[in-house]
Amino acid sequence: MARSGPLLTDAQWEKIAPLLPKPPKRRKAGRPPIENRRVLEGILWILRSGARWQDLPEKYPHPSTCWRRLRDWEEGAFG
Repeated sequence: MARSGPLLTDAQWEKIAPLLPKPPKRRKAGRPPIENRRVLEGILWILRSGARWQDLPEKYPHPSTCWRRLRDWEEGAFG
């Protein structure tokens, strides 16, 4: 895939964003939650490329973050 820009346009994101749950609020300790848009773009990269999760480029969130969020979204476990 030679595409280097965002996989979603702002117009596409505006349509998709309301359908996804809000990331959990940040607790006093621990890492801040990753934005849904960044995670979704990582998921889309995997789906479009057919690559393995471990091959997700570093510009996206960690592969396990993307995989877990996809799993949770599929199961309806939104938080």
